[in-house]
Parts: sequence; C-alpha cells; structure tokens
Amino acid sequence: MQCAKASTGKYVNRTVNEESILNGTEEPVRVDTEEAESPVIEEQRIEGRSSHAWRALRHRNFQLFVGGQSISLIGTWMTRIATGWLVYRLTGSALLLGTISFAGQIPTFLLAPFAGVWVDRLNRQKVLVWTQTLAMVQSLALAALTLSGRITIPWVLALSIVQGFVNAFDMPGRQAFLVQMVEDRRDLGNAIAINSSMVNMARLIGPSLAGMLIAVSNEGWCFLIDGISYLAVIASLLMMHVHTPTAKRAVTSMLHELKEGWTYVSQFVPIRIILSLFAVVSLMGMPFVVLMPIFAARILHGGPHTFGFLMGAMGSGALVGALLLAARRSVLGLGRKIAISSAVFGAGLIGFGLSHYFWLSIAMMLVAGFGMMQGMASSNTIIQTIVSEGMRGRVMSYYTIAFVGMAPFGSLLAGAMAHAIGAPLTVIVNGVIVMLGAAWFATRLPAVRDAIRPIYREMGILPIEVVSAMTSGGAS
Repeated sequence: MQCAKASTGKYVNRTVNEESILNGTEEPVRVDTEEAESPVIEEQRIEGRSSHAWRALRHRNFQLFVGGQSISLIGTWMTRIATGWLVYRLTGSALLLGTISFAGQIPTFLLAPFAGVWVDRLNRQKVLVWTQTLAMVQSLALAALTLSGRITIPWVLALSIVQGFVNAFDMPGRQAFLVQMVEDRRDLGNAIAINSSMVNMARLIGPSLAGMLIAVSNEGWCFLIDGISYLAVIASLLMMHVHTPTAKRAVTSMLHELKEGWTYVSQFVPIRIILSLFAVVSLMGMPFVVLMPIFAARILHGGPHTFGFLMGAMGSGALVGALLLAARRSVLGLGRKIAISSAVFGAGLIGFGLSHYFWLSIAMMLVAGFGMMQGMASSNTIIQTIVSEGMRGRVMSYYTIAFVGMAPFGSLLAGAMAHAIGAPLTVIVNGVIVMLGAAWFATRLPAVRDAIRPIYREMGILPIEVVSAMTSGGAS
C-alpha cells in the first residue's frame, strides 16, 4: 500500500503492485506521514529533481579513481588489441590466439578464490597499489621486448601468465574497494554504472588508437603507452583518504574462509543464479573477441584499422548501455534487464557471425556491446547491493571467476572450434547458447525476486509502508 496526500492535507491509500516495482515497470513511491517529514526525506526529494547520472562523483575518492583509471584503461585496451594482433601477425593461427588468451586468464580462475580471502583480510587500497605497479612492470617489459625486436610467442605467453596472476588479485580487490570509495550505499549502483561507462569509453578510444598506431609503427608503442598510463591510477590511489574500519574481522584459516565463501555463494539463490548465467556467457559469449583479428582480416578483408573499428563499435554499444544504467534511479528492475540484455548479446553475436559486410558487422558489434554491458553492470549492481560486507571480497572473487575466470576455457574452446569449423560458425553457435542461457535465467527470475525482496525491504529500496488515517475523522 502507498499513501497519496489529498488537497485537504489528509492521506488516502492506493494500492501498489509490489511485483511491478521489482520488475522495474512501476516506480516506487516512498510513503510519508506529516510526522515523517524530515531532512533526509527532503534531501531525497531534492536529489530526485537533480541529475542522477553522475551523483557518485560527489565522493572525492571516487573522483580520483575515475580520473586515474580513465587514463589507465585506454592503455589497457591498447595492449589487449596489440597483443591479439601481434600473436596473429607472428603465427596466423586461430588456435594460438585462443591459447595465449587462455594462458593470460587461467591464473585468475585458479587463484581468484584465494585472492578473495586476502582481499577481505588486507587493506584493499594497498592491494590495488601493488597490483597496478606489477601490471605496469609487465607492460613495460612487453614494450621493451617488442620494440627491440626480441619478442617471441614464448615471451608473450609468459608475460600473459604474469598479467593473469596480477588480475586474480586486482579484479576482486577493485570491485570490493568500490564500496569504500563510495560511502553512501545509495550511490553504489550509479558508481558501478559510471565505472562501466569509463571502461567502455576506454574500449572505444583504446582500440581505435591501437589500430592506427599499429598501422604506422608496431605493437610495441601500444605496450609502452599502456605501461606509462598506469602511473595515473597509482597516483590516484595514493591520493585517496579512505576510511578503514578499526574493528577487523577475526582471521581464521584460509581453508575455513574459502569454504565459508563457497557456502555463501552456492546457497544464496540470487548470487548463485546470476553467476551461473554469466559463467555461461563468459564461457561461450565473451571469447568471440579473441577471434576478432580473423574477422577483420579474412571475413572483412581489412587490417589493423578494421580490427580497431570493430572493437570501437562494441565499445560504443557498451558505453550507451552503461550510460543508460547510470541514469537509473534505483536497482529495482535490474533482474529483468539481465535476462533481456543477455538475449540481446546473443542475438548480436549471431548477427555478427552471419555478416560478411563491414557496415553490418559494425551494427552487430553495437548490439552485442550494448547487451553485454547492460547484463554485466546490472548483475554487478545487484550483487554489490545485496552481498554481506564481511563476504564482499570472497563474493567478488567468484564474480571474477564467472566473468573472467571462465573466459580462458572459452578462448581455448573458441580457438579450437574456429580451427575446426571456422570463426563465423563458432560465433553463431556461441550466440545461440547465450540466448538459451538468457531463457533459462528468465525461468529462474521469480525465485531470484523472492529471495531479494526482503533484503530490499530491509534496506528501504522497496518501500512498502501503509499509513493509517492521520486525522480524527479518518481517511478521506
């Protein structure tokens, strides 16, 4: 029930469909009595009239993070594109493209659960400073070898493994640290959307720059720029003033905490179902990126610039998706969006696999990027909202496994499938499987809502407040 104030100053009741609020098809309206008018309520009303798209940037630490990470991520995407093109230039092998990607991501799958325990134990700010420093050293080493002409596939393989070790700690650490940078939990979903926008702005700029730079020089300059760009995010982390709780959780054995984290993830229905879907999406959907050089060179008869345009188109679609999420006022309705966006991602992959025209491939990359980012950011927002603080690092380590840790197996599988049946058919098959995963998630959505509903009520996200008549004469 929800109350609306009549012109006489009294309150009348009208029915609100709670299910439609959870679906995101009806906006929740917080019920206020005349006694309930407060500065907090007034602040919410004022905020409701202002722009919501960038509200998380009012937090100084998050401002610093966005500034530093925006620069660093451009370099990161340049390295991703340059590495793929370097491997393809040296070998011309779809199988090796998948193998290198597998080697760079398998450490994350193996180490992320342990990393999650350490993230819950240690100072997350210091963890990120160390991971970013090690990533900088790795990029500079790759640059030195490439620019000196000494780069070989074994070197690329070894340095990719090093980066995988770093990412195993960096990704859960960064996700868990987000809640410390944005102290107001109401701004957390917006911060995640802004972070996704930042990633995809870099995905738009980085590949385009990399494509042009590789065309006029070689991949080594992309690696060098990436290495230097890490200085920006390291500086931003060192400038932050982060509140660290004085009361630390008692540290037990690593094995006990690993078991504790697994039990929490496997028994908490919303997290288990969301991560199950995106483990499938990561395994079958995401690895199409490792096949992109083949599409650029063989299917579309282009070069590095074509590769850059395709990746830029995917980044553009993802950026639009992230910006639309940033404009949302509430986490409500994101479960339904996960199902729809996953289906859109799968449809984009199928269309891309069928296309032999540059303009159509660009359009399908826009669709795929949009669906992929809407699903990823929506699921991240829900998980970060409902997770227990004491479990945050461990839960985000399993999030890392689902989104990144499954990718190495997908890359290896995609490379083997492309070698056997061709890259276009591989992407089509993967797109069909992603759409089947979206359909399965849609059937599980009622169970997810049932489990989340009491949490949202307790947090005040789903306001169901029934107010009796406030006047001596009763409700009017």
